[in-house]
Amino acid sequence: MSKKRFQGHIALDVRDSQADWSAYESPSAEKDAPNILYIVWDDVGFGAFESFGGLIETPNMTRLANQGLRFTNFHTTALCSPTRSCLLTGRNATSNGMACIAEASSGFPGSNGHIPFENGFISEILVDRGYNTYAVGKWHLTPGEQTHMAASKRQWPLGRGFERFYGFLGGETDQYYPDLFQDNQPAEITKSPEEGYHLSVDIADTAIRYIRDAKVIAPQKPWLMYFCPGAGHAPHQVPKEWPDKYAGKFDMGWDKYREEALKRQIKMGILPKGTELPPINAYINEKSADGKKWPDTDIIRDWDSLKDDEKTLFCRMAEVYAGFVSHCDHHIGRLLDYLDETGQLDNTLVVVVSDNGASGEGGPNGSVNENKFFNSVPDSLEDNMKYLDVLGSTKTYNHYPNGWAQAFCAPFKMYKRYSGHEGGTADPMIISWPKGIKSKGETRDQYCHAIDIVPTIYDCLGIEPPDVVKGYTQSELEGVSFKHTFEDKKAPTKKRAQIYGMLGSRGIWYEGWHAATVHPTVSGWGNFASDRWELFNLDEDRSQAHDLARKHPHKLEQLKQLWFGFAGRYNGLPLDDRTAREVLMSPRPQPSPDRDVYVYYPDCADVPEMVAAKTHGRSFDIGCELKVEKERAKGVLFAQGGRFGGHSLFIKDRRLHYVYNWLGETEQIVTSNKTIPTGKHTFGARFDMTGSDGPSPTGRVDLYIDEQVVGTIEIKTQPGAFSLAGEGLAVGRDSGQPVSSEYQSPFTFEGGTIKQVTIDLRGERIRDLDKEALAMMSRD
Repeated sequence: MSKKRFQGHIALDVRDSQADWSAYESPSAEKDAPNILYIVWDDVGFGAFESFGGLIETPNMTRLANQGLRFTNFHTTALCSPTRSCLLTGRNATSNGMACIAEASSGFPGSNGHIPFENGFISEILVDRGYNTYAVGKWHLTPGEQTHMAASKRQWPLGRGFERFYGFLGGETDQYYPDLFQDNQPAEITKSPEEGYHLSVDIADTAIRYIRDAKVIAPQKPWLMYFCPGAGHAPHQVPKEWPDKYAGKFDMGWDKYREEALKRQIKMGILPKGTELPPINAYINEKSADGKKWPDTDIIRDWDSLKDDEKTLFCRMAEVYAGFVSHCDHHIGRLLDYLDETGQLDNTLVVVVSDNGASGEGGPNGSVNENKFFNSVPDSLEDNMKYLDVLGSTKTYNHYPNGWAQAFCAPFKMYKRYSGHEGGTADPMIISWPKGIKSKGETRDQYCHAIDIVPTIYDCLGIEPPDVVKGYTQSELEGVSFKHTFEDKKAPTKKRAQIYGMLGSRGIWYEGWHAATVHPTVSGWGNFASDRWELFNLDEDRSQAHDLARKHPHKLEQLKQLWFGFAGRYNGLPLDDRTAREVLMSPRPQPSPDRDVYVYYPDCADVPEMVAAKTHGRSFDIGCELKVEKERAKGVLFAQGGRFGGHSLFIKDRRLHYVYNWLGETEQIVTSNKTIPTGKHTFGARFDMTGSDGPSPTGRVDLYIDEQVVGTIEIKTQPGAFSLAGEGLAVGRDSGQPVSSEYQSPFTFEGGTIKQVTIDLRGERIRDLDKEALAMMSRD
């Protein structure tokens, strides 16, 4: 909003002057302006919620659906960061520079990870309209190279119009030991999982507190709450009693689940009668123009061919996912109850969506520790069965097999990442506004997209977005409002076309028709000019069961030409299906060049792994300069990573210890053969790489006090990242999951003073770019 000019009168004496407060007052919202609660689920497919025909009990989503509307033809981009950029700006993902996740930008107008300030966020608009603005939970709209304390904060939530933020910046985090920020600073969690800590509980508590803190001062002031839980993104972690409620519910397998979900969807009016169920593995025999096969990671195993142990494990993985989602729904219910009890819910516009379809990133077999997959260490059924009773606990970092992803996207083909198919892009949406919407418990079948929600909210508020925000001339909104459908079930959509493109897959919707290429994502296929296109009439065939490309070649050609036209208009080129390795190798801005010596200090924020000293695949020294003031000094001197991979130097029982935790499977520990001395000293560990054990580099660790070796051990090290998200490097404590079972986090150092920790990287680093790239791409 433009700044108001001073309209008073200034004289020499204040007694002869006339004040004008209007130029300085905070903006004020319109009387009775509604609150806005924007709930964004993660990786929840079309056929997961019970209110959309699934088996996952979400009574609070059903509650909202019953007092509002279910939209059965809502669409996303098929991936997290891109969709979220649409949800907050009303522009296409590529117009926002978000063709992919924030960590995988490629340096083009459509893929740079920096949402232009010309594309104003709804938070930036409403904060200038007298709203309080809050964001809690997942963000994932900041470039990966800017998620640390030395980075610019312009693309952090507070830089984009939110007054308060509590959550995680990346694509995923441990639900028991999350990597959290409060506003622009790292946040410390003071409660342990044993004491009941879980991220879904925490962000619900925080959301209530943020609203309550403002309402006790200004009860009339409306608010915007962008509420983004980690559920149901991996890791699927939840207290055991929640998945136990689903014992046996998924024993029918993913094929039967799809069949039963479709029956319920038709009975509920979510999908029209006659909707057919497309086959699983519809494209398994597809090949690229130069003969490349469909990726094995996207092939779904035949349920009836599975061994009994595999069925048992895979069913429990589905139960844990369902419990995770139900548990989150329960705590969203506490937020809704608070709003109801305080008289706010009636005039709160609640928008519920998922950011894309269910995730197939667990591959054909799923995992109890995804980090093993991203370190090229295969899971074995025998090893995974050992974790059957603790799936979803602090001891696992689990993800179900892709067969369940296909099931939870029922009845559609494909899943997350596939933008040409409904499994990736068709998602549940619920809108509830008791005071503003008369229709209750009905469905709306009009086509709409994530870019259409912001214009619809503006329409509900009766405002026109400003021409200038923070000095930046604004681009046009690319979405269109669907508010007119709230009270008119048969009102036609005002939308004519929508372009799609994600990781090499692409498609276009135009006046009920949909054209899409058959092209696997992150595959390296290339040869886009040779892509086979399919054509569907979505008005008659929601599940894309019947390809009409041969029957209507002229219609297909029309849509193909429209795709290229919109791609040029919205920065949709170049297409990018490069492998994760190739994406990782793309140069990106870095906070500083790699160096051989890194120095870290106590009382500093954790250093994210992506910008910390990279010890993988090389020899290294860790030295801690400190003064031991008490014989009984104890605690962590240095820690990086956590339970699923990491290393730590610590003092316990008057002995110095170094532990290298290999992928949560083996704690390799060496203990000093003498007690620690008092006074000023250097304690450390020296790793000399000598060979390999499969993909894992091996070598000898010497533990030393000053220059004296006080212990030696042979270890194997991780070839890739210690963690997929969070679990940074810290001095004087172990943040998050403890690296070693020898202590409980944070095991803060006491009994002395740490001066600094120095990491000296020796020798040429042996990099496995495939592993690093897979870890990066997993964060979507």
